[in-house]
Amino acid sequence: MKTKKQETAPPSAQPKSLRPRQVAELLGIGLSTVWVWAKRPGFPPARKIGPQVTVWDRDEVIAWRDAQVQQ
Repeated sequence: MKTKKQETAPPSAQPKSLRPRQVAELLGIGLSTVWVWAKRPGFPPARKIGPQVTVWDRDEVIAWRDAQVQQ
């Protein structure tokens, strides 16, 4: 049985930017769902930091996730 990964590292040791797969893991969704949601209004904006590298701000993704739970 899989268990949900706990965020055990101190905030300073966690990456500030998340790659798409990391966003998927954090939100408990599939990678393709990250890309679908990225096109929707209200989802945190992705940032291109290279020709083939897209990242999301970790704090923005967590804030968005927490706001969805409260609704």
